[in-house]
Amino acid sequence: MNDDDPGPRATEQLSVGQLAERSAVTVSALHFYERRGLIASTRTAGNQRRYARSVLRRVAVIRAAQRAGIPLALVAESFVELPTDAVPTRDDWQRLSAHWRGELDARINALEKLRGSLGGCIGCGCLSLEECGFVNPSDLVAGQGPGARAFDGPGPTV
Repeated sequence: MNDDDPGPRATEQLSVGQLAERSAVTVSALHFYERRGLIASTRTAGNQRRYARSVLRRVAVIRAAQRAGIPLALVAESFVELPTDAVPTRDDWQRLSAHWRGELDARINALEKLRGSLGGCIGCGCLSLEECGFVNPSDLVAGQGPGARAFDGPGPTV
């Protein structure tokens, strides 16, 4: 086999059950990903789904993104840049990961802030985030609207 010939496995089609087994993802999750446009299948004459082997990589990326908290909408945006009928190249994956870098940095910052702030609240014993002098001193966050505003941005300025 030469470099221009991907070999017979590259054109092999997987049933939804085979894809589920190989990717350790439920069939219902695969159907959900397909409805969201994250993966695609073709249909046999008997109307059964068939997936290209390259879908295994897409599913692996989807699962990694979900574990990192990347929204599926962002995954879908990133997948638009990937080839649908071929295995993505290393450059394709590099572009995709660069697309997520800002999202991951923001999530890391939010989690670090939450970890530091929440530990203080649990330790103080006040049990009230509304009146908490540590997370929400003088209830400064109330003017920013409903929700967990103390954890959403840089925090109140005292």
